[in-house]
Amino acid sequence: MSGIYLVSFGQIQPGLLNDLSEELGNRLTYPVVSNYRHTIPEDALNQERRQYMASTFLSKLRRVTGTDSSKLLGITEVDLYSTGLNFVFGQADVGGKASVISLARLHPQNADDKNGLFQERILKEAVHELGHTFGLEHCRDHHCVMHFSNGIAQTDIKSASFCARHKAEFETNKRPVETEQTMQQSRDALG
Repeated sequence: MSGIYLVSFGQIQPGLLNDLSEELGNRLTYPVVSNYRHTIPEDALNQERRQYMASTFLSKLRRVTGTDSSKLLGITEVDLYSTGLNFVFGQADVGGKASVISLARLHPQNADDKNGLFQERILKEAVHELGHTFGLEHCRDHHCVMHFSNGIAQTDIKSASFCARHKAEFETNKRPVETEQTMQQSRDALG
């Protein structure tokens, strides 16, 4: 794998992207590049639900050229859903390159420790969705980051780390990091 690219759909706070980029790089031991932007795909909007179809974001990420050996994490403030579900915190192509998370439902209701909790939730959902791109499935362990979150309480219970089984799987599925030159070529392709 050449790296992880954070792609904001719409306006995302630069400090948030920088913090997430650093944390993901440390946690997953991959180079992480942020500062890429795409417009929110308006064809994803379901007017009746006032939500956006997550798979449309994935489709847009899949079409990014020059990043075949990279992982792409889309980040948006809009509320996402998937067929058969009221909402999703994120979605990913298992074993593929594309993943997306929504910040819409991760904002804490209580103002106490608002920024810390918000950052923690973002990290958990980012690691979870990127884990899927490395071929990891959901976990039964409520504390594993790969546990499926049906609501924010489940996100708060799980950690931002893989359980032993998923950690071993992740390490097995990782590919060697490419050179800085190939990272630059991928950056150029993202624009």
